[in-house]
Formats: sequence, structure tokens, C-alpha cells
Amino acid sequence: MTTTTAAPAAVRPAHRNPRVLRWLGAYTASTLGDSVFYLALSWTAVSSGTPAQAGLVMAVSAVPRALLLLVGGAIADRLGPRRVVLASDTVRALVVLGLAATLFLASPGLWALAAVALVFGVVDALFLPAVGALPPRIAERDQLARVQGMRGLAYRSGAVLGAPLGGLAVALGGSATAFGVAGILFALSLPLLGALKLRPLPQEDEASDRTALRDLADGLRYLRGHKALGPLMIVVLLADLGFAGPLNVGLAILSDQRGWDASGIGWVLAGFGIGAGGASLLLTVKGRIPRAGVVMGWTMVLGAVSIGALAYVPQLPLAVLVAVSIGLLAGLSGALCNALVQTECDPAYLGRVSAVSSLGSLGIAPLSFPVTGTAIGVWGPGPVFVVSAAVCALSGVYSLLVTAVRRAELPKG
Repeated sequence: MTTTTAAPAAVRPAHRNPRVLRWLGAYTASTLGDSVFYLALSWTAVSSGTPAQAGLVMAVSAVPRALLLLVGGAIADRLGPRRVVLASDTVRALVVLGLAATLFLASPGLWALAAVALVFGVVDALFLPAVGALPPRIAERDQLARVQGMRGLAYRSGAVLGAPLGGLAVALGGSATAFGVAGILFALSLPLLGALKLRPLPQEDEASDRTALRDLADGLRYLRGHKALGPLMIVVLLADLGFAGPLNVGLAILSDQRGWDASGIGWVLAGFGIGAGGASLLLTVKGRIPRAGVVMGWTMVLGAVSIGALAYVPQLPLAVLVAVSIGLLAGLSGALCNALVQTECDPAYLGRVSAVSSLGSLGIAPLSFPVTGTAIGVWGPGPVFVVSAAVCALSGVYSLLVTAVRRAELPKG
């Protein structure tokens, strides 16, 4: 008698996985809502007060987001990321739709905008780590790199399409309409998240009598003791510190000095977005980059060279081409870093690890903005861009020197 053994079921590619597609649709709607909301918030704040007051309203959300981000990671791991993301988008939908209704009926003033921005900062501190912890619960480990590429495409699409959509809403119906559109987009994510069925994870704690702060301390100990994740967090922090200043503050000053005006900033940022989108598309299509740790390190180094070169390019078309290369190289290194974090990390700790990773770009890197502006005013853009590029290059060199990072590989699909 012959015995036949069933062949193992083939892993469904991420782009054909209904769970991934539901999550991607919800994430895209939420990202579009974010873009429309912040455009409406800035427009309404500028229209209702002085530039200084508008700047204060826009900065209100950053404080609770930075302060609560690590706690948000612990909460995401404790309650489950799907539940936290669902609650976050529900709160955002209700708050923004409530603000839209208020603006239709009255003119509440800047205090209402500041209150909503404050709520968004708190909710973001919960939402961001939870989003980072969801991929291992919806896709197989060997599909996580492709999921990161798809997430990057969704984020770039939301950023690119959200601004004109918000501007059109403001033009047609004013700020109230724009906030209404943002609220509807947040609400669209809810049925998709509600229908999302998660994969069971091995050795996942269902309940714990520990506090969120003890969970956070446990997560930080796990991160510190991990041979690859600890160095990866240093790589992320160095890259964010070197990258954030030139692209957020230095570019505006450089554009003004070159006579490119505001449209020049738009073209350069569009070039960066095209390059970053191309990197995400590459990872989505290939699903895996061999020798990911080495490729990540070298793309950081080469991207740093492009950042330094941007300050010495006098013509706008050439600057746009340089920006495309920055976006492609930085986008690929960032996507690979995120994918390595996803595959190296125990899913039970991923919310907390994602929070630490996000803290660099959302909490620490913005502190370099005033330093960058002051330094450019004293020494000019060239030396400051070169120093920033050196910091970015240092992140790449460091990742190449750390054996665990250099040898890190993405699983084969």
C-alpha cells in the first residue's frame, strides 16, 4: 500500500491576500484622511489667527504624540493592534466630523482647532505603533517585506493625493467641508478593519496583570538585549537626525536662496516622492532583496552623498533629479529597515519596538529643525547639508559594521 503525503500549502502572496488588502485599504483611507485633515487644519488656523498662532496650533499635536508614543506601543501589544487601530480611527472620525459640524454652525475660534489637534496627538501615539505591529498578524513572515513595500505605496499615495483633495474640498465648501471629507475617510477604514481577521501567533499572551509601564520596561529590555534590533534602532535614529533637517527646513531656505520660490519646493518634494514611491514599488514587486542588511547600509551611504550634493545644485531640474535619487535610496533603505524590524522582532513586542522606531522621526528628529535653520543662517546651506549627509552616512557605515545587521536577511518567499 502506498502512502501519499500532502504537499504543504503554498503561501499566498501578500498582494493576493484578502487580509492584507483589507488592511491596506483601511490604511490608505486613514492616510488620506490624515493628509486632508492637516491641510484643513493649517488652512483654518492661518485664516483664523496670526502666523504665530497658526504655528502653535499645528505644533500642539506633536507634544502628546512624542510623550505618549512609547506607552502607546505597550498598549498596542497588550490590547492587540487591530483593536487599537480600530479605536483610533473611530475617535478620529467622530472628532473630525464633530468639528466639521461645529464649523458649519458657528465659528468656534482657534481653541477648538487646538483641542482637536491635541486629541490627534494622543490618538497618533496609539495608532502609529499599532499599525507597525499589524503586518505579522495578517501576512506570513516571508511576505512581510512585500507588505512594507505596499504600505509605502499606500503612504505615498495618501500624501500625494490628500493635499489636492483637501485643497479642492476647501475651495468648494470651505474648511467645514474639508474636515467633513477627512472624517468620512477615517470612517471608511472602520468596516475594513472590522472585517479584518488576524492570524494566530504562537506564544502570544492573551492577558496579563502587569501595568502598561511594566510592559514598556519589559519591551525596552527585550530591545536592548536583541543583537540586531538594538543596533537597528540606532541606525534609524541617526538616519532621521541627518535626513529630517535638510528636507524639512533646509529645503525651504535653499529654495529661497536659489530663487526657486514655493513652486520649486513642490517640484523637489515631488521628485523625492517619486523616488520613494519607486523604492516601495520595487520591494512590492520583488518581495525580497537579497543581502538586505548590506543593501540597506550601502543605500544609506549613497543616499547621504545625494543629500550633500543637493545644496550645490544651482538649477531646479537638476535638483529635482537629485531629489529623485534621494527618495529612491532613502526610501529603499527605510523600507528594508522596516522589513528587517518586522522579521527580526518577536510579534509580541512589535508594538513597543515600532514605537521606539517612530520616536526618532516624530519626537527626536524635529528637535534638529531650529538647529538646522540657525546653522544655515550662519554658515550657509552647503556646509550644513554636508554635515547632515555625514550623519546619514554614519548610519549606513554603522549598519555595515554591526555583524548582526550586516548579515540580516529577509526570509525567502
